[in-house]
Amino acid sequence: MTSLKYRRVNVSDEHHLRNGALKAHSDLKQGSNNLKNGYHVTEKVQKNGNGDSFYQPRVRGEDSFEEAPMYVAVMTYMGYGIVILFGYFRDFLRAVGLEKCHQAQEREEQKDFVPLYQDFENFYKRNLYMRVRDNWNRPICSLPGPVFDVMERVSDDYNWTFRLTGKTIENVINMGSYNYLGFAENNVDFLKTVAEETRQYGVGVCSTRQELGNLSIHEKLERLVAEFLGVESAMAFGMGFATNSMNIPALVGKGCLILSDELNHTSLILGARLSGATIRVFKHNNMQSLEKLLKEAICSGQPRTHRGWKKILIMVEGIYSMEGSLVRLPEILALKKKYKAYLYLDEAHSIGAVGPTGRGVTEHFGVDPNEVDVLMGTFTKSFGATGGYIAGKKELVDYLRSHSHSAVYATAMSPPVVEQIIRAIKCIMGVDGTTEGQRRVRQLSENTRYLRSRLKEMGFIIYGNQDSPVVPLLLYLPGKVGAFSRAMLKRKIGVVVVGFPATPIAEARARFCVSAAHTREMLDKVLQSLDELGDHIRVKFSRHRPSRRQELYNETDFEQDS
Repeated sequence: MTSLKYRRVNVSDEHHLRNGALKAHSDLKQGSNNLKNGYHVTEKVQKNGNGDSFYQPRVRGEDSFEEAPMYVAVMTYMGYGIVILFGYFRDFLRAVGLEKCHQAQEREEQKDFVPLYQDFENFYKRNLYMRVRDNWNRPICSLPGPVFDVMERVSDDYNWTFRLTGKTIENVINMGSYNYLGFAENNVDFLKTVAEETRQYGVGVCSTRQELGNLSIHEKLERLVAEFLGVESAMAFGMGFATNSMNIPALVGKGCLILSDELNHTSLILGARLSGATIRVFKHNNMQSLEKLLKEAICSGQPRTHRGWKKILIMVEGIYSMEGSLVRLPEILALKKKYKAYLYLDEAHSIGAVGPTGRGVTEHFGVDPNEVDVLMGTFTKSFGATGGYIAGKKELVDYLRSHSHSAVYATAMSPPVVEQIIRAIKCIMGVDGTTEGQRRVRQLSENTRYLRSRLKEMGFIIYGNQDSPVVPLLLYLPGKVGAFSRAMLKRKIGVVVVGFPATPIAEARARFCVSAAHTREMLDKVLQSLDELGDHIRVKFSRHRPSRRQELYNETDFEQDS
């Protein structure tokens, strides 16, 4: 065992990795010749918590957060100001009866009661969101694979209501789904086992796991997930969102402290609030901010009583779905050990999508997964199914089986869905006798780096890590958000655009999700359309300037055992 000492790093020093990331002692050899059942022959990988383990540190890569030019920020705020000004004017016209209000309102005889609908709180939705509402909830009428068909719809009342035209926009390139490994497919040969399990078990279970819904296929899935992750035990749940929101309250409660990254997903935030624990937020991926909160928590204890906290739980994500950035896992693990805290890692977007063999950020960083106290992930993305899992020590999983609301009260997972997950994991591990899974993992990595590098060359500002298949492209101005999405659909490319309140008000963006199912021809068509559209609506804002975001985590001084 050696000790790696982290010291202050000069951001401009090219001889050091940026942001205090670990240096890689050696790179894993690539290629199918070095793979055995999905594992690299040159590595010792811990399975089910037993045996010796050896994990090689890897180069994390940089997260890109380029700053927009000043005029872009000024124009963005001016754009929102103009839209808000016209919103107030239109509300005045509605109040005096010159314009019809389509929104739900209280009846006149109920005006003296406590209002059910808060008019002012819905100001944003009424006057801003409705103007661009046609860019969301588009009805898809085919398999949402690398391409799909969209039902055409129009609005006669400025997006308050829609009607279908009866036409279909066919073969739209799908750049918005989380189908990272392309397992959302309808290939008859691949889905043969799913059909067989459907005939044996049926579709619905109609009971909870603790009553009459615990099928042998459920236990088979959980054993496979634990083996795939390299931990002792795992438990599957029928809904990914509920995996977080219903399990966190079972792990922490009153008298506990949760330290949450400021960009954590809503499911983590909801679970933290439902738990009753005290919540404190640290800056995104900022190790100095996290360490400061840890020091304060240990020194000061609980408010008023100053008693020690029962538990301190750090909650982070593997890949952040709006930023495309990767968690700083080695540094967080070092702080966790130093201050005797617990770590909850949400790998919803990272499991299957990163790592040489698709085992998520623990493999990406060469970290022993048993060092993470709670491993959470979903089956809704890389595995092309639904549901989620919690994995870790056997004691943890056994505790959740009897204390988690999602485990006790939720209906068990549908058997065909379970089989879909099993066949996807087996494919990734290579135990199905093919190298198709590893081919998809490598293809996803190639597609991700290709798209990101080309977008940077074209002059777009994109956020995130070079290995992240989530690629946010910054649009900034509110008027460009709707124009971008509509113009891309005309070019038969489906994209997701996101704005306030899901993002900071001045950082509206389009979010591309790369898939292993995307061919180079598809990506080239997308890039060509983006190049043309970027010039047309002027969204190529990159000047390749470093961000003004403070790199405070470089000043953290702590030790890590490796």
